[in-house]
Amino acid sequence: MTEVHDIRELYYDKGENVTEIARETGHDRKTVRMYLEKEDWNKTQPGSLPDVAFPKLEPFKGEIDAWLMEDKKAKRKQRHTAQRVYNRLKDKYKEKFTCSYRTVAGYVAISKKEIFGQRAGYLPLEHIPGESQADFGDAECYEKGQLYSGKYLNLSFPCSNQGYLQWFKGENQECLFEGLISIFDYIGGVPPKIWFDNTSAIVTKVLKDGGRTLTDDFLRFKEHYRFDAVFCNVDAGHEKGNVESKVGYHRRNMLVPIPRFASHTEYNKELLRKCDTDAEREHYRKDATIAELYTADKAALLDLPAIPLDVSKYITVKTNGYGRFYLGNGLHEYSVSPQYANSRILVQITANEVLPLNKSHGVIVRHQRLYGDHKQQSMQWLPYLTQLSRSPNALKYTGIYPMLPESLKDYLGKCSKSDKGKILRVIAALTERSGFEGALVTVDNALKYAATDIDSLINLHNRIFGHVPELAPMHLAGNIPELVRVIPNLAVYDARLKKAGELQC
Repeated sequence: MTEVHDIRELYYDKGENVTEIARETGHDRKTVRMYLEKEDWNKTQPGSLPDVAFPKLEPFKGEIDAWLMEDKKAKRKQRHTAQRVYNRLKDKYKEKFTCSYRTVAGYVAISKKEIFGQRAGYLPLEHIPGESQADFGDAECYEKGQLYSGKYLNLSFPCSNQGYLQWFKGENQECLFEGLISIFDYIGGVPPKIWFDNTSAIVTKVLKDGGRTLTDDFLRFKEHYRFDAVFCNVDAGHEKGNVESKVGYHRRNMLVPIPRFASHTEYNKELLRKCDTDAEREHYRKDATIAELYTADKAALLDLPAIPLDVSKYITVKTNGYGRFYLGNGLHEYSVSPQYANSRILVQITANEVLPLNKSHGVIVRHQRLYGDHKQQSMQWLPYLTQLSRSPNALKYTGIYPMLPESLKDYLGKCSKSDKGKILRVIAALTERSGFEGALVTVDNALKYAATDIDSLINLHNRIFGHVPELAPMHLAGNIPELVRVIPNLAVYDARLKKAGELQC
């Protein structure tokens, strides 16, 4: 009605003609003229519902539905139209097919609404195979002995009650996307429809009419994997009750006691396998196992895209005079390299890593991504040690020296000036082999032995990290004769050399 009002105002109040109004509003001239000449503004009363039984089409309904169900795995532009359904039936059944195109089109329209659902959000009265629900839960985990208050992404299939989870150190867009991709890859397909909360990672604004303004990254992710996203009403997480229950079930049955692992990437792979094993139990209501029911969900999945999607975030940061930068509202500090001090660099951010990149988009150093609302620092020492080894005499006058651990400063203070550069190069090499912490362990042991030479440092590192087995003492049998100490007579050698003319007196 707003557009109709604007058309009539342009004509009657502003004096524009039909051609000008059509050009300005984008409407056809016939449409403009129709609204200008309209006199009856009564609302059209709704008529009775049409007969949708289509009895003449009854023998063909099952086949039509099968074609439309298969369309769920195809892109929208490659799905059946009513005309295509009509043509296929005519080609297949020839004279036996006597239904009109109008009959086919009417049935196809009704069936598509039932199979594909409405475009806007709605609450399903019956769970359709393949559709899923997503949500995060809270769970602590130990990685390499350190406790993290993390989050785990849950994806459940209400039709079968199958569910999968992936654990992360935080809850953000990268965690959501990477978790979904890991699950998609594992199950070999993509759910045609996924229900979400109104999380800020994907929804920027909830509109008054119930619509959503979505982030560009989520729209790109959704289009790449070709699924439909449906959102619960605000503060109505119960609308996706299956995944809400699955969050609690996964915590109680897979995250108790608090898990401990060395690599959360490998742990997430283990979680996916556990979910498949868990599916061998009986469904809580249906007379079958979850795994048996899940076959219907799996058959409805969309194919995985042929091209992988990079869901990393790329930002440009400014480094300080020490070649370091800050993320997480200034709380999380990351190192780069002295040569990138006071410069702008591109940083790639994933769910688990922060990767400063050089001009060729190569990785300069790798950092584990920091999480939490307190100050933290991630230092990769190799570039700094390499830089220091080139100018060891200026070590104490650089801004890097105060950053070094006390044990390393103590060790370097005991080394001679001529050896400092070589020692720093060795420590850099040890850092590459076993990390900076491993190099510090070697330095600490070298301090105990007061060993400040290169060979001792290398040998200590090999002994600590080389996993060389210590041999038990060898006990000699009693029949082995004792060795007699022999004192050589060098005068005999001199006489023989003199006789041979090799020794000059």
